[in-house]
Amino acid sequence: MNVRTCEINLNHWYVVARSVEVTNKPLGVQLWYHSIVLYRDNEGEIHGLEDRCPHRQVKLSDGQVFENFLECPYHGWQFNSKGICTFIPYLSENQRLPNCQIVSYTVQELDGFIWIFIGDENLLFSHNIQPMNIPEWKHLNYIGTVSVIDCQAHFSFLIENLMDMYHGHLHNNYQPWTGAKLRELSDNEEEVTAIYEAQSYYKIDKIWSISQLFFPQLRPLHTEQLTVNYIYPHWRSTLGQDFTIYCLFCPINKTHTRAYLIHFTSLNAFERLHKLPQWFRQFIKEQLWGTAQTMLDGLVEQDIIMIEQEQQAYNQQLRKPSYEINPTIPAVQKMIKKQVNKESLTIER
Repeated sequence: MNVRTCEINLNHWYVVARSVEVTNKPLGVQLWYHSIVLYRDNEGEIHGLEDRCPHRQVKLSDGQVFENFLECPYHGWQFNSKGICTFIPYLSENQRLPNCQIVSYTVQELDGFIWIFIGDENLLFSHNIQPMNIPEWKHLNYIGTVSVIDCQAHFSFLIENLMDMYHGHLHNNYQPWTGAKLRELSDNEEEVTAIYEAQSYYKIDKIWSISQLFFPQLRPLHTEQLTVNYIYPHWRSTLGQDFTIYCLFCPINKTHTRAYLIHFTSLNAFERLHKLPQWFRQFIKEQLWGTAQTMLDGLVEQDIIMIEQEQQAYNQQLRKPSYEINPTIPAVQKMIKKQVNKESLTIER
């Protein structure tokens, strides 16, 4: 099995959009060769349907939401949240609505993102499969920043990039740490964990510490534990007590991957801040949101160039060997293959 052409395990929750992207206008998204339309009904609840009208196969995402129904832009056919056609404007009295239900998907709006499950519904409920938890999103002690990764490459190249902390050489002033050394590696059925020791440039322990993001001379170099987790299909990392980063995957196809990188800066060290009124702490969280945008976007831009070059090299030189000395990478590849086999066994049963 070639890891560069591996399928994804569909029996997981994937992120396809941010909550703010889904308004009263339909939004077309893609997840592993599935074209999906998201929309909000009158109550603000989000629904996901196959993005095609069964009449002429045009995109429903180009239509509009009419009350609680999704209306096709071509002939005005309307569909409910189950994908059932409920209205055709020119249907005559002696005609019946055609039996042309399209696929509806299980969707959740959670922690600022739209999560979708396109796998086995029976498995979803029997195993109580849940989206990845992001407690920092609403917690008042964490300041967030979101950057979008959109690269023309297989998802395996991206997760390897995220798990390989030796590539800090690439990032220059954008990197919050340096000198990573792998200290421990472990894995199980659902997760690969690598623990590195690194020299961190940041220490968030004073009220002015946030200024370190803008002024390099204020960054005190010190040793911190850098932990990275491949919690299939997503990723989480922590640098000491100060930073937590998530990467939420949305593989489009075998050569296109989209993901959301979320960076959180902790304010847990500021005990006086915790005693302030909740409304004021919420105000601070909102005002400081996106503080790390320049750094995060810079990291993403540099990584995408490398990841896409890897995919291009694979396409052009399929038989050329690659040499790897970081044991984290084979562990990640093993996990990807294991998840493909796991879904295959589920389908056979």
